[in-house]
Amino acid sequence: MKNLLITLMATLLTCLSTTGIAQSKKKNQKKDIATVAIDSAKWRADHYIENRDSAYADPRVGLKKLMGGNRRFIEGKSIRPRQDSLALHSTEGGQKPYAIIVGCSDSRVPNEIIFDQGVGDLFIVRTAGQVMAQASYGSIEFATLVLGSKLIVVLGHQKCGAVDAAVKRPDNPPGHIVTLINAIKPAAEKSKYMAGDRLDNAIRQNVIEQVNELRDLEPVLAKKYQNGETLIVGAVYNLHSGKVEFLPETLMNLPEKRK
Repeated sequence: MKNLLITLMATLLTCLSTTGIAQSKKKNQKKDIATVAIDSAKWRADHYIENRDSAYADPRVGLKKLMGGNRRFIEGKSIRPRQDSLALHSTEGGQKPYAIIVGCSDSRVPNEIIFDQGVGDLFIVRTAGQVMAQASYGSIEFATLVLGSKLIVVLGHQKCGAVDAAVKRPDNPPGHIVTLINAIKPAAEKSKYMAGDRLDNAIRQNVIEQVNELRDLEPVLAKKYQNGETLIVGAVYNLHSGKVEFLPETLMNLPEKRK
């Protein structure tokens, strides 16, 4: 009986010791995490952080900020900035979004999430196939002139239903859907002669056409783009990977800001 008690006591002490070691390891791990202080230089580098005020002042920094946010999203490092009640209250008196996103209405493309941005960061104009009309133009010009946004991103996405409809051309589309098809038709026609998947090509071409449309839009955007004051670029979101690919065709030969 005495030997049994000794054995039981030894087993209990071993268990307690093991638990203590495990708890100690967890505490040390927490300390290790804490040593990389949030918002330290290392933390900012590891999370691809760009300064918010710099992004608002310089569209090239804004572009890097969007790219960094999407990289955090696909790597599982999202920090979900300015998404609390404090952020809501701080923007109550006004807004200064650093980027305008002209995107598709598709529910699978949540802009603040895929770019890991928060309240007041993005001014978003959304229609199916990101097709633009007078109200869209006015909204974009408002954000540019009144709110001071200097970066415009036309954001298409993989498997876009509106572009697919323009490629397939269904007979007698109901209601006003025909207006979407007609607007995307030029891009769909060009995709006929491209190598590769026709829908993917049409989606990319539609974004490129819309970027050029905004770059030439008088009287506000054309001048601001030509002066290098406003950057207008295009991108496509991949529904599978979560990656936003900024299209090289829209990043080449961007105008420098005139002094």
